[in-house]
Amino acid sequence: MATTIQPDLFEHVLNAFAQAGDTGIHNDRLYKIVGNRAQLDDAAINNRELIGRSKQAHSLIKRKIRWHQQSLKHLGLIRRVDGVRGLWELTEEGKVKLKKAKPNVALIAYSTDLGVAIWGTAERVFNQLDVPISLCLTSPPYPLAKARAYGNPSEQEYVDFICKSLEPIVKNLVPGGSIALNISQDIFIKGSPARSLYPERLVLALCDKLSLYKMDCVIWHNPSKPPGPVQYASIQRVHLNVAYEMVYIFTNNPKLYKADNRRVLEPHSEKHTKLMLSGGEKRVSINSDGAYVIKHGSYSNFTEGKIPRNVLVRGHACADQRQYKKYAREMGLPPHGAPFPRSVAEFFIKFLTEIGDVVVDLFSGSNTAGREAEEQGRFWITTECMLEYALGSSARFVGCNGYWRNPALLNH
Repeated sequence: MATTIQPDLFEHVLNAFAQAGDTGIHNDRLYKIVGNRAQLDDAAINNRELIGRSKQAHSLIKRKIRWHQQSLKHLGLIRRVDGVRGLWELTEEGKVKLKKAKPNVALIAYSTDLGVAIWGTAERVFNQLDVPISLCLTSPPYPLAKARAYGNPSEQEYVDFICKSLEPIVKNLVPGGSIALNISQDIFIKGSPARSLYPERLVLALCDKLSLYKMDCVIWHNPSKPPGPVQYASIQRVHLNVAYEMVYIFTNNPKLYKADNRRVLEPHSEKHTKLMLSGGEKRVSINSDGAYVIKHGSYSNFTEGKIPRNVLVRGHACADQRQYKKYAREMGLPPHGAPFPRSVAEFFIKFLTEIGDVVVDLFSGSNTAGREAEEQGRFWITTECMLEYALGSSARFVGCNGYWRNPALLNH
């Protein structure tokens, strides 16, 4: 799995210019650098083939390197040096940190033996992958009236945006695989206390457009969630304080659904444990017109744990997230504004996947999904379009087997 995704020549070309800094690179030198990075020997780089109707001999690898060079030029990252043949240098924009990945940029930010975090747009990355995905666990940017720093889309565009983003994920989803979306309920029609219907429209669109099936709607109750919405709950007093978010679970094949609640069993209460040890119920009871029947001896079989309800009580506070934020600030990087606690990721990864499955997150932020997948022995692939978030989240993987961070990104 660790070799499924390899940096293509585009990444090597961009990294070569990033490390060159102000000195610039001649084409001949560029061929050498890219060849070394891609583990191509001189013979492979210089191998010439007959091209086109004229049957002229050209090196296909050198042509591809020059083509990527032109792509960087069109992105405004490099330019020709006037008066010097074949010499290229970074533009001022190329020297400054690239805050948001350009549509054609997809670079490995860091990796481990189990996974890879990519700085780039999800659309570019996942459209080029052919990997069997068992779970997409993600928290898309919310359609807030005021955009956050990471550039969420407007509410009107939201449903189409999510559907388009998930199309390549659904294409590679294994039969019975899952998509788990953390969606906020705290979105209102502009200037009104009426709640937006975007969650409902999104659910219908995912089922109608992507042929998914809704399997559950898990309430994530956060006891430490700040009071709100302030305007409508605390000032106008027409709403209750919101204490939960939703995690919608979809699959492409309900009959082959990979979920297994035995992987997330919870400890029995002391009372229930005593009941099992004592031989079960001593009474007989019939309730709800016979729908629920308690027989003598019910609950006498000792089980490993109780089946969780679909209300997940997890606080947002997370020691791992605090450490991530501390590290990001020490690096001079802004921490992600809406981090996902590992306890929530742990539950869904265990519930919906098995060891060795592939977990992805296309809006990874602080990369909680990747970190927990690593912990649980799952392979993982994540994308993040904001460079600072991609770099900051790398701290969470230091010490993991095979950890490597792309040094070229530090020069952006």
